[in-house]
Amino acid sequence: MPGATATPNRAAPAEGGLRGRKKRETRDRLAHVATLLFIERGFENVTIAEVAEAAHVSKMTVSNYFPLKEDLVFDAHEGVLDSLARVVRERRPQESALHALRRSFLASLDRPHPLNGRCTPGFARLVHDSPRLRAREREIDEQREAALARALAEATGAGPEDPMPDLNAAQLAAVQRVLQRRVRALIRRDTPEDALREEIEELARTAFGVLEPALGEYCVRPAQE
Repeated sequence: MPGATATPNRAAPAEGGLRGRKKRETRDRLAHVATLLFIERGFENVTIAEVAEAAHVSKMTVSNYFPLKEDLVFDAHEGVLDSLARVVRERRPQESALHALRRSFLASLDRPHPLNGRCTPGFARLVHDSPRLRAREREIDEQREAALARALAEATGAGPEDPMPDLNAAQLAAVQRVLQRRVRALIRRDTPEDALREEIEELARTAFGVLEPALGEYCVRPAQE
């Protein structure tokens, strides 16, 4: 996702030096060029060859960086995959997973962030209008939920046969999905910022509040570790 149209903090190959920087720049440029083409013409109506031509590279170069065409749009997906798990790992002393996720979501609303799904109207409409992109986003959501379950299991010391991390991750991830989809829907309608923020804050407090009786005291970080 190009920074101008979607979520920042994109994941890039962990490679340093000049070569690594050039690879990251190429990757970012390909995603940016492709997303602009997709927004203009529709995801299904643009080929990889056309992306390559617009970016002045070979078709093979595009495929080497992005084996899946969909990931030219979701180029930040690696950062998104770890976003919920990272909140759990970094939760404050005496803070539960639920409270950490609620706090982090609300704190993220000022800017595009992997937790909130904020983006430009063009990007929101692009994903909404493409069955392939919606399907890829569901796959990313499933992988993010699995990463959250692993983080919950590690934090609580749950064994491999314990179903609670999976059950609780499913509930927490579902709240995130509902909130992000609502954010996208409001963006597609060009909702004014103040109205969007007010509605999402209220919905977030309601949605996380529904889970409070069951998960408010689950996966609380000890005061000292």
